[in-house]
Amino acid sequence: GHTHYTDALGLSTLREAIAGFHGSRWQAAVDSARVVVTPGASGALLLALGLLAGPGDEVLMADPGYPCNRHFVRFCDARAVAVPVDGSSAFQLTLELIERYATAATRAVLIASPSNPTGTAISPVELGRIHDWCAARGVALIVDEIYLALTYDAPEHSAARWDDVFVINSFSKYFLMTGWRLGWLVAPAWAMPALERLAQNLFLAASTPAQHAALAAFSPKTLAELEARKTELRSRRDFLLPALRERGFDIAMQPQGAFYLYADCRAHTDDSYVFAQTLLEEAGVAVTPGLDFGQHRPERFLRFAYTQPLPRLAEAVARLDAFLAR
Repeated sequence: GHTHYTDALGLSTLREAIAGFHGSRWQAAVDSARVVVTPGASGALLLALGLLAGPGDEVLMADPGYPCNRHFVRFCDARAVAVPVDGSSAFQLTLELIERYATAATRAVLIASPSNPTGTAISPVELGRIHDWCAARGVALIVDEIYLALTYDAPEHSAARWDDVFVINSFSKYFLMTGWRLGWLVAPAWAMPALERLAQNLFLAASTPAQHAALAAFSPKTLAELEARKTELRSRRDFLLPALRERGFDIAMQPQGAFYLYADCRAHTDDSYVFAQTLLEEAGVAVTPGLDFGQHRPERFLRFAYTQPLPRLAEAVARLDAFLAR
């Protein structure tokens, strides 16, 4: 019977659970009063950009990156500045790149770590340098941590350790609640009144059944299951990464998290879009061309997602072998 609207910012019990998770998982002291429960992480990013970005403003982000990010900025009548990144910076923004592309119109910097489509993470030292630069210039820092809990090879570092950063997360990835459409935003205290007004007008509140369901996500039994699933994802990465490299795909570095491999496919094609389409039609293997993620050398790259069980990944590799042999 819990189906009526919640407060625009979300169930107080869920906001407290999210704040507690930040403390127990990432040792980040977050006041639940700074948490907004949103319709997916997309709702969280739209809230942040709706507050921060408008006509004449610029938002810096990495290219390649999640495609909706630039569309959200455009929706707010601002300009998305796509900063080309490659293996030399782990496909992440650096302070030097930000300084090169920043202008007087720069209103926010968006970081995703680990990122889609590359699975790479930014180092805590580099993120700290970027945070300090933004804070000194009055530029907002937005950090997408949707895949943070799916970090395999290094300690997890949340930007919520600073109270002046906009931190976005989701129940879709680590918590495996994709279809429930639920995420959250941790925001500076000064931003909360405006964010509440935006939430009231844009979506009233996140789904009430989904919010009640999410309370179960933080139980010890659930977390134990989620860690087992995370171990499985890591084993898939450790199978698929060398398999692709052995077949001529150049993957600059081992991704630290998420469930993607961003592979240079120049050994096989000079047009990743056509390659992906042909691979799907002739071999029944679905990969994503670089064009979906930006304009920086998209024809050179394919994204492989290891969201399928190991036997299906092995079958995909076998089909890829047959396809390449033609």
